[in-house]
Amino acid sequence: MADLFSQSEAGKPEAQPRTRPLADRLRPAALSEVIGQDHVLGPDQPLGRMLAEGNLSSIVFWGPPGVGKTTIARLLAGESDLSFVQISAIFTGVPDLRKVFEAAKLRRQNGAGTLLFVDEIHRFNKAQQDGFLPHMEDGTIVLVGATTENPSFELNAALLSRAQVLVLNALSPENLAEILERAETAMGVALPLESAARASLVEMADGDGRALINLAEQVFAWDGPPLDVEKLGQRLMRRAAKYDKSGDQHYNLISALHKSVRGSDPDAALYWFARMLEGGEDPRFLARRITRMAVEDIGLADPQANALCLHAWETYERLGSPEGELALAEAVIYLALAPKSNAAYMAYKDARRLAKSSGSLMPPKHILNAPTALMEKEGYGAGYIYDHDTEDGVSGQNYLPIELDQQSLYNPVERGFEREMKKRVEFFSRKRQPLK
Repeated sequence: MADLFSQSEAGKPEAQPRTRPLADRLRPAALSEVIGQDHVLGPDQPLGRMLAEGNLSSIVFWGPPGVGKTTIARLLAGESDLSFVQISAIFTGVPDLRKVFEAAKLRRQNGAGTLLFVDEIHRFNKAQQDGFLPHMEDGTIVLVGATTENPSFELNAALLSRAQVLVLNALSPENLAEILERAETAMGVALPLESAARASLVEMADGDGRALINLAEQVFAWDGPPLDVEKLGQRLMRRAAKYDKSGDQHYNLISALHKSVRGSDPDAALYWFARMLEGGEDPRFLARRITRMAVEDIGLADPQANALCLHAWETYERLGSPEGELALAEAVIYLALAPKSNAAYMAYKDARRLAKSSGSLMPPKHILNAPTALMEKEGYGAGYIYDHDTEDGVSGQNYLPIELDQQSLYNPVERGFEREMKKRVEFFSRKRQPLK
């Protein structure tokens, strides 16, 4: 099935058999007919330049479903005079790959090239991905891979170094509207939809051209009066938002949620929180991540934030769904509006680095206990001042190894409760005795 669609292959849609699937009838016959990917197909863009120079290199298309990956690969083969071979990583094993490579070698010996299109290329394991490399290097194949997952995480560095990654975008509402117009031209009739229902149909497709055509084909079969939004919703199911709990969308959306909280935008934070729930994310994962935000990004600017998140997490465990998610949503709002500080987080990381780099330095002897006469003779505990016996409750003695300079790891900010913490840090610093 095609990914994107043109008026027809021959330019005369009314002459085509009505029994062919609409998506097949609307398959683009030229790259100029592909919708929504001008940023890679334009004359001054990567693929446009490759074709103009007659130098098509291996490519990995990264983008959501239904945006033209298969169609563009097929058309590239035609415009480059290469044999088009298509496989799917889901259904292809090592023996199948060997046959594909052997056939490509025979074509090459006969003076013909091969464009090998690999759908879902990220499904191949490391060894299988490595198997492409010698055939790419000696020119036996031009590899065009397609993936919906981030190539940086899913594809070998060696393969990526031999292929150019091109990002294909989800189709905009304007792109999808153009596809509907082409479908109507092909069918010779207008979609039986009221204006608002037409916009709703575009929204249902969620940026996927193939899904839109499949939805439109069902609408074309309606033989009654034009459908309004309510009746359209009764006839068609809205596509579930694209979300993979272990894939790219998982990481993209949790990043968006975290950064929205950090940026003090409760509306955006709630939106991404809801998007993840609608996609089927485990609320326990969200509870853990929200608590992490309290520790990392709120810190001691609002010491209550961490406790509130833990209470929200516990409330979810007690109530379950759907009421329990409300407690998590309230925690998201609280965190977004709370004062922010990563001073404690940065101090902790700096302390870990200092501990790692300073080796096995001993504490200064005056803060060591001397339970034996030998230890007392060695100076353990000598000169220690009991802080409670001083006027301000602080002796100002040094507590770091004598080999280290005085450190300033924790630097509170002038926000929230850390304003008070900053005053305390400055007071105790003034009391601290200079290193001898």
